[in-house]
Amino acid sequence: MRFEFDGEIFRWAARREDWYFVELPGELSADIRDLPRPPRGFGAVRVAAVIGGSQWRTSVFPDAQRARYVLPLKRSVREAEGIGSAGTVRVALEVLDG
Repeated sequence: MRFEFDGEIFRWAARREDWYFVELPGELSADIRDLPRPPRGFGAVRVAAVIGGSQWRTSVFPDAQRARYVLPLKRSVREAEGIGSAGTVRVALEVLDG
């Protein structure tokens, strides 16, 4: 499954470091949730992500508070793509599980 979407960036303060994520759209989150796949820790689903010229493999995670999956933004990607701490970003996502 491949998708493109504009997602909202948000910050999550954890311990001493801030972590940044992009929220997946509700319909996409529902589609991912319905995929048959092997169980993984924290409900993670393996994906390949592209933002601008940056490509990487990671996992999306369910966020119960938002009732959606969220994509973690690596510091190296944020720096390479000039991504700040808020706003929206265009994401191409390929689900590798399922």
